[in-house]
Amino acid sequence: MNLFPLLGEPLALDLLNTRPSGAGDLIADRAGLAAWLAEEPGRLSRVAEVGEAEVAAVHAVREAAGPLLAAARRGERPPPGALAALNGILAAAPARTELAWTALTGMTAAPYREAAPAQRLAAELAEAVVELVTDPRVMAVRECEAPDCVLLFLPAHPRRRWCVASACGNRARVARYYARHKGEGA
Repeated sequence: MNLFPLLGEPLALDLLNTRPSGAGDLIADRAGLAAWLAEEPGRLSRVAEVGEAEVAAVHAVREAAGPLLAAARRGERPPPGALAALNGILAAAPARTELAWTALTGMTAAPYREAAPAQRLAAELAEAVVELVTDPRVMAVRECEAPDCVLLFLPAHPRRRWCVASACGNRARVARYYARHKGEGA
C-alpha cells in the first residue's frame, strides 16, 4: 500500500493532500518528507538530504497554500497573511533562467534558483501553488465526496466524485448498498 493516498494531481494539490483525515501529517518529519519527495520524481529539484529546514520550509508553503486555494476556489480575496507568506517564500529564492544544451533535447531554457536546498524546495512548491491558484481550472478543484475524506483533486472528467474510485468510491457505494438493504434480512 502506498503511504500517500493520492498522487499525480497538480503538485500543489499533492502537497495539500499530505494531511489526509485520520492519518495525521504524512510529511511531519524528515523521513515522511523524503518519502513524499521520492514519490514526486522529476517534479522538484533533487534534495540530497532532507533535514529539519526542508521540513519547516515545506510546511510553511503548505500552510499558506491551503487558505490561498480555498479563496481561489470561491473566487474570493485571499487572506493577506497567506499571500504575504507565499510571496516571502518566493522572494527568498529568486529565479533566473539558465540556458542549457543536451544532445537529446537541444537548447533548453529552465528556471534555476540559487538558494539553500530548503529555500529552493519551498520556492518550487510555492510556484506550483501560484500556478494552481492562477489557473482558471482552480474553480474545478474538488474535495472528495467520501464522508471521511478531505483529499483534493482536479477532475479530468466532470462526473468524478472521489479522490480514488477504488478506495473512497467503493466505500461510498458499499455504504449506499447497505443503507438501501438495511433491515431486509431481519
